Amino acid sequence: MKIGVIGSGALGLYYGAMLQRGGQDVRFLLRRDFAAVRAHGLRVQSVDGDFHLESVAGAREASELGEVDLVLVGLKTFANHRLVELVRPLVGENTAILTLQNGLGNEQLLAGAFGAQRVLGGIAFLCANRGKPGTVLHLGQGNIRLGEFAGGLSPRAEAIAEMFRACGVGCEAVADLLRARWEKLVWNVPFNGLCALTGKDVTELLEHPPTRQQVCALMLEVVAGANAQGLSSPVPAEFVERMLSFTDGMDHYRPSMMIDRLEGRPLELEAIYGIPLQQAAARGVEMVRVRMLHALLALGEPGR
Repeated sequence: MKIGVIGSGALGLYYGAMLQRGGQDVRFLLRRDFAAVRAHGLRVQSVDGDFHLESVAGAREASELGEVDLVLVGLKTFANHRLVELVRPLVGENTAILTLQNGLGNEQLLAGAFGAQRVLGGIAFLCANRGKPGTVLHLGQGNIRLGEFAGGLSPRAEAIAEMFRACGVGCEAVADLLRARWEKLVWNVPFNGLCALTGKDVTELLEHPPTRQQVCALMLEVVAGANAQGLSSPVPAEFVERMLSFTDGMDHYRPSMMIDRLEGRPLELEAIYGIPLQQAAARGVEMVRVRMLHALLALGEPGR
């Protein structure tokens, strides 16, 4: 399968590298890593074993990648104003588009430009960071849950999930993509925001009982917002404890939003906070703590 990766940060580099190692034809849109990858290939330092791809197809411009069978989107959502123009040169008659971006609203943007029938969404449970140019650091996890934007469990989604599994990436096709997106928000909302705001990693937050309590309260608000959305089945309250236990196993992990704040980049506030707040409020659920966290994060953004 010909696969084009738009958004070659830690997520795009890792999954693209896994797919190429597994035998797929992968092309990367590269910026910071272009020169290093051109000269030395792509290196993955992973808890599951390091590997190196000596030859990697990469380009500085999307127009150089050509039409592909699958566009894999890992672009940070604060750059979504460029998403359609970056994806367009890769789209042919039968191209599918899979966005692994955070938050809500990404599939809708792509569907508006390319048609809902092309669009899938995925939720990546991945602990990975950028290393030096040409290197991605895989710290743990990596499973993906993906589904059709239009809903239902399709043969196409099943086939893409099987391709990921054949390349060493745990992947499950789901019928209710919206439910999976809100489940990821149960983790993303508290940990991305609180780590960015406080400069403390997930372990430091959870080992301090007062902040652990606030993480739990934020998660419960997101569960309430999720369950107002008419999902195929509700997210149970015990899902919060599962997420806390899951995070207890992340040894001093720094979420992407924390790193973005430390390195002076914009934060993905609209997709992870703004749109979920709007959708919950539209269904009569006011997520008070989430709204306060959003306001405090926005206060620290350039130009605010």
